[in-house]
Amino acid sequence: MTTARDLMIIAMDAAPGRPVEQGDLSLALAGAEAIDLLAAEALALDGDRIVPRPGPATGDPLLDRAVSSLVRETPYELVGDWLWRRGRGLSAAYLAELEAEGLFGRQRRRGLSFRAGRDAPADSPVRRAAAERLASDEPVLAALASALGIRGDGPGGADEQDEHDDQDGTGREAAGEGGNGNGNGEVLDGPGGDSPGVSDDVDTVLAAVLDALTQLEAIRQRRAVEQAAFDNIWRGD
Repeated sequence: MTTARDLMIIAMDAAPGRPVEQGDLSLALAGAEAIDLLAAEALALDGDRIVPRPGPATGDPLLDRAVSSLVRETPYELVGDWLWRRGRGLSAAYLAELEAEGLFGRQRRRGLSFRAGRDAPADSPVRRAAAERLASDEPVLAALASALGIRGDGPGGADEQDEHDDQDGTGREAAGEGGNGNGNGEVLDGPGGDSPGVSDDVDTVLAAVLDALTQLEAIRQRRAVEQAAFDNIWRGD
């Protein structure tokens, strides 16, 4: 199993009090893919830019699709820009893939990650392996889970505003964001910043994930303020 698949299973199996928004999960999945591709030597980082590398197929259809989408001309793509582009609709793609493999049951119960089609991960060795990886505090999965609010504090926890979630996974274009991602190269504190037990390249990706999640939350908050102001106008307040 890949990091992205483990993260998807863990997110779908999150406790009812810690739902994960689709947009947040999509960004984190894109980050997980980048980290898996670093490990597979399908890409390298030059600072905060993704440099494709020749290599065999990964054996995972979604990872292979990620490889095929890499920008192969200079200047190469910034890590932050990759997260926003690759992340668009990515959680839905993983859900469909894992459902097709029979890893998700069609149970309907409250508190799971998505408002529609709240599928529960099927009890399987794959699900147990993902949970054990998280419980072992494996640095990459632990950092991504923490950033999503699945464990510890971080953007994407239960207090996020559902009504302002971007359904296709990002929200940047609609909000007029310029696509800078983590292009300033800043390493943030907290999950994804100076994470122990990971390489500098992996830490760069984790920091970009946290930065993207922070940007997405800011977009949601701005939309909420704008909607509240609009509602006040119509009420005559």
